[in-house]
Amino acid sequence: MQKIQKITPFLWFRDGAEDAAKFYVSVFSEAGEDAEILNVTHYPKVAEEVSGKTAGSVMTISFRLAGQYFTAINGGEPFKLSEAFSLVINCENQKEIDYYWEKLKEGGDEKAQICGWLKDRFGLSWQIVPTTIEKMLQDQDKAERVMGAVLKMKKLNIAELQKAYDGEQIK
Repeated sequence: MQKIQKITPFLWFRDGAEDAAKFYVSVFSEAGEDAEILNVTHYPKVAEEVSGKTAGSVMTISFRLAGQYFTAINGGEPFKLSEAFSLVINCENQKEIDYYWEKLKEGGDEKAQICGWLKDRFGLSWQIVPTTIEKMLQDQDKAERVMGAVLKMKKLNIAELQKAYDGEQIK
């Protein structure tokens, strides 16, 4: 039985919650993280009229990514995912940043994004950052340079951020 987390992010999809959850689990599993589908519920007949969903179709899917529990719903209209909610992936090195960036941007949208944000093909926004970014932003003088560098990047580059932190001029 799944341990119930006190607070669980609940992701609303018009449709495709199961596909999204399976995709996220595959991305994190491939990276060696603890990730799995935990539970799937289906719409009962009584909910067909209110939900607009066929009885027996997937209603919710619970899953875990790197120890964090999530629930996704095929909720239909009127809500949809937006940049107002995003998930942050803290990465230890550039290889990890590159991995998550490449996997999550497949079929998604990175064009209008900056500062390490991208939107995946399901409409969920992710920010992929190095674990060192918080430390880099603590010193006000250095933070100014680092944030200036971050604002010029789509996918974050640790080496370039380190140069900015150290006071080197970056492109």
